[in-house]
Amino acid sequence: MQIELDRFLGKCSCGHTHSISVEGIYIEPNACRYLGELLQSYKHPVFICDSKTKKASEEALNKYFKENEVVELSGEGIHADNQNVARLSERLNDEADIFIAVGSGTIHDLTRYVAFQKGIPFISMPTAASVDGFVSTVAAMTWNGLKKTFPAKAPIFVLADTNIFSKAPYRLTASGISDLMGKYTALTDWKISHMITGEYFCSRIYDLEIEAVREVESILGEIKSGNEECMEKLMYALLLSGLAMQMIGNSRPASGAEHHISHLWEMSVINEPIDALHGEKVSVGLIMCLEKYGQILKAIESGKCKIIDNAEFETALLKESFGKKGLYEGILEENGDNLLKSINLSRLKNQLPAIAAELRKLPGSDEMEEKLNRTDCITSMQELNLPDIKELTLTLSPYVRRRLTLMRISKLFSI
Repeated sequence: MQIELDRFLGKCSCGHTHSISVEGIYIEPNACRYLGELLQSYKHPVFICDSKTKKASEEALNKYFKENEVVELSGEGIHADNQNVARLSERLNDEADIFIAVGSGTIHDLTRYVAFQKGIPFISMPTAASVDGFVSTVAAMTWNGLKKTFPAKAPIFVLADTNIFSKAPYRLTASGISDLMGKYTALTDWKISHMITGEYFCSRIYDLEIEAVREVESILGEIKSGNEECMEKLMYALLLSGLAMQMIGNSRPASGAEHHISHLWEMSVINEPIDALHGEKVSVGLIMCLEKYGQILKAIESGKCKIIDNAEFETALLKESFGKKGLYEGILEENGDNLLKSINLSRLKNQLPAIAAELRKLPGSDEMEEKLNRTDCITSMQELNLPDIKELTLTLSPYVRRRLTLMRISKLFSI
């Protein structure tokens, strides 16, 4: 299928004129057949991959690998971080005039970041339906130990070849499902922040993300079979979520408290490093958020939720936790002015019924766990080989990113 891009453009009821930079998206068997024509106007294309993604795409792309420069990152556990940005940059020829990212999340984050730095375009060729960031304009990177989001370049084309990504290990597919289901809490965080602070909100972008979630939910019972139509629907949903981010220019609609939990664990400040995919951590974070948000809903409905003046940073805990890895100053810099101090407590109190109305739209944590288990997604900290750090995770994760979520707002609640 070819995604019609006109629906993502133009003047919106939110007052903004949305734009996207991607020129074409193809999700179909043998989508790589478009590559030859797309590369005709470039003199020095460079394919960027790792050993696994090169092997996964070799049958389809062998001709292009032979005719063009290929930068293959080697080694186990390659991450999107400053070390691998340096490794990649060192191996790139100054004559490169377009990149082709052949891989999943990590390869795309590295490619989009370097493409932005060098000011050249890139083409996306996903080898797995594992993340929603293929067309994002930001790159989530671990930089000197801190999880950060950097401006980056979106691809000019996406060639999602069903013959390639549908054959990816199922664990990667499950990660993509988990990443999309995380939009439940991300969107709720965005909507509630808008209600409390007047933060910019676009119902059109919100609806696109909901459409992506519904698309995935429609195939939960069939996706494990590897059915190509289901795989294409999953890829479509992932790209739809990415286009929503591209329309707004950041990850706000797709990344909330559930992602902050994932990022905290990736920084390994309260846990040892874990061998887990992005979506696997997001799904566990999602269930934790849904459980916490369910508790907040019950407290509001029972009249037990009280607003308290508790906006100050938990400085001692931040210093103890992040300071061990030399990240305390970085976390303070990331947070900047205290977001909670911008909240009017009287307005927050008056908005409690509206907050409860939004929380009622969410699935319960048990319901979500059942949905994710149906598709063999990771749902527990034990499966991630994490110790019992649940409460500490919920306390610290809102500080990972300067973004207002209900998890952060809940520091002003006594429930």
